[in-house]
Amino acid sequence: MKLIQSRDNAFYKQLKKLAESGRERRKRGLTLLDGAHLVTAWEAARGPVETLVVAEAALENPEIAALTVKTPPVVLADALLRELGLVDTPSGVLAVVPLPAADATTVDLDADAILLDGVQDPGNVGTLLRTAAAAGVKQALLGPGCASAWSPKVLRAGQGAHFVLDIVEEADLAAFVDSYNGTTAVTCLDGATSLYAADWQGPLAWIFGAEGQGVRPELIAAAALRIRIPMPGAVESLNVAAAAAVCLFEALRRRLT
Repeated sequence: MKLIQSRDNAFYKQLKKLAESGRERRKRGLTLLDGAHLVTAWEAARGPVETLVVAEAALENPEIAALTVKTPPVVLADALLRELGLVDTPSGVLAVVPLPAADATTVDLDADAILLDGVQDPGNVGTLLRTAAAAGVKQALLGPGCASAWSPKVLRAGQGAHFVLDIVEEADLAAFVDSYNGTTAVTCLDGATSLYAADWQGPLAWIFGAEGQGVRPELIAAAALRIRIPMPGAVESLNVAAAAAVCLFEALRRRLT
């Protein structure tokens, strides 16, 4: 096992660039997975990782040690892995993996989807993807202005959802809504019907908007359904990821019953 202890090491410098720069990740077609769970989820869906990086002290962790049996790791001094700054609490293991090609031609106009309009917080984007995958949705379209789906923080929040979803970034959401063969629904207040009273049939595409301003007016106008979530408690709104969970699992509940 190769042990890297210097910040001047060429491989470490490459890791640092991947950790800090979305442009570098896109340029090289690579991203970083942090944590044994993500590495295992990747391998279950897409096969062994090519490059495994482990903090020196983490070699004693049985779960992480098991990963090194299939893929001999590059070992980093503990301080160097922390300095990558991928996440607030490094797990001790990461993998370098290729970025899947984003291909708008794979979009299915007859299947359930989530559409994210300017959702900038990485934790929210990752949680939205994770929630969609848990509810059985197979595709996610991220419009301009969203946090990068394949950034390390979004991947960490997604907890493996990325590997079972078709994800298209920089998507033309208005064009999708215009062409979609199912029902498009957006959460808003003006002219909206209660989620529990709304009527729909067939596939659904839910539109969820930015944390502050919500969905753009033109997308609200284009949606077939305007939905509000009843909130009898003393709050005015829900976090976008929480609102999405309520909507997606209400749709699933109806299908199951």
